[in-house]
Amino acid sequence: MPDGVTDSVTFYGEAIGSRLLLGSAQYPSPEVLTKAVRASGAEIVTVSLRREGARSDRGARFWELIQSLGVRVLPNTAGCKTAKEAITTAQMGRELFGTPWVKLEVIADDDTLQPDLFGLVEAARVLADDGFCVFPYTTEDLGAAERLIDAGCDVLMPWGAPIGSGAGLNNVFALKALRARFPDLPLVIDAGIGAPSHAAQAMELGYDAVLINTAVAKAGDPVRMAAAFAKAVAAGRAGFEAGLMEPRDMAAPSTPVAGTPFRNLGEAT
Repeated sequence: MPDGVTDSVTFYGEAIGSRLLLGSAQYPSPEVLTKAVRASGAEIVTVSLRREGARSDRGARFWELIQSLGVRVLPNTAGCKTAKEAITTAQMGRELFGTPWVKLEVIADDDTLQPDLFGLVEAARVLADDGFCVFPYTTEDLGAAERLIDAGCDVLMPWGAPIGSGAGLNNVFALKALRARFPDLPLVIDAGIGAPSHAAQAMELGYDAVLINTAVAKAGDPVRMAAAFAKAVAAGRAGFEAGLMEPRDMAAPSTPVAGTPFRNLGEAT
């Protein structure tokens, strides 16, 4: 991390030393997952309780692998389509993984995997009242953000684009508005990031962290890609903290013309 850059982010009172969160799905092998997590420097790894079949032998082996990495596990409710289903899955995750942290997903549409904002707020309120630290996967909608905060969420995870699309930040204007509306709330871009440049852009907007899965897991070389994302997140954060220049409509000379000995070579002498 470059000198002077804040290399930690705080979630629910706990300082995390990396602004890159990593998903654990779709890797070609457990060995590649292990190397990718270490190359990324991530301290939080998301795990889908439903996908891993947590009570099966495979799920037990996967949990042992995650434990061996020394990371903080963030169980998620991926695939849940109702608030009730998400609440039950979160409760199972807390029992299995021994953590009140949960990435809350309630999906409204199979094609876009867009969050169901109504079910999301409902589930978030129940889980927060039950002592969970909720990380809701949401959109950039300001009204939904207000309701999630009122429900007890101290972190928001707006999408950049649909899950697994790799499209980057589809609505930069709305993401800027969300950041401006909640300047002190931890905001994590979750979903849609497909390239290190997308992650850098998110950090340059002032977002606190990014969560990456598919772009690393499905890369030709997941380990090198994980390292690339780590560098991009650091560079984007450094740029934000250094203070980015404002874009202009017209050119501005980088070399001053005052004192130039020949102001107009076409003038008669």
